[in-house]
Amino acid sequence: MGVDRVRLRPWTEADLAVELRNDAADMTTFLGGPQGEEVVRRRHERFLRGQADGTISPFTVWSDAAEEPVGAAAYWQIDHHGRAVYECGWFVFVPFQRRGYARHAIRLLLDHAAARGERDTMFAFPRVDNTASNALARSVGFVNTGAEESEYPKGVPITVNAWAFDLRTLRMPGTPG
Repeated sequence: MGVDRVRLRPWTEADLAVELRNDAADMTTFLGGPQGEEVVRRRHERFLRGQADGTISPFTVWSDAAEEPVGAAAYWQIDHHGRAVYECGWFVFVPFQRRGYARHAIRLLLDHAAARGERDTMFAFPRVDNTASNALARSVGFVNTGAEESEYPKGVPITVNAWAFDLRTLRMPGTPG
C-alpha cells in the first residue's frame, strides 16, 4: 500500500493555527516541551518574514487523505562550522504519523532546496535519543556526521546528531550550485 500523494504548500498567515497545534506535549517531547502561545506567534512571524526575504522556506504538509495539514516542514540558512548550509526541520501530527508523510515531505523539501542552487548541503539535527527522526533522516539519504552539542530551546543544552544531505546529488549536471 503506497502513501497518499503528499505536497508542500508555502506558509501563510493562516498557518499560525498549525504552529499552535504543534505546541503540545505529545509533539514537543524532543524539543523541550510546549513553549507557549507568545513564543509560537513570534516563530510564525519569523517564518513569514524569512519567507519574504528568502532566508526561510516554510511549508505546510498536505495529503490527499486529509482536509487539513498533516504537519509542516521548513529549511533555513545557517552557518555550520564555517560553511553556508541549510538546516531543515519537520513535524507530522500524531494522528498522521507512521504513514510515510514525513519521508515524502522531506524529499520534497530537499528537491526544493536543491532547485534553488544556492547551497550544497542540508543538515538536520535531531536529538540523539529521537529514534524516529534519526531513522527518518537515514532513510531519506542523510549521512550522520556525528554527535554535536547544541541548545534547544535557546539556553537548554542538548546533544544532537548532525545529519548532512548533499543537495548536489539532486541537481542535473550543469545546474548552478
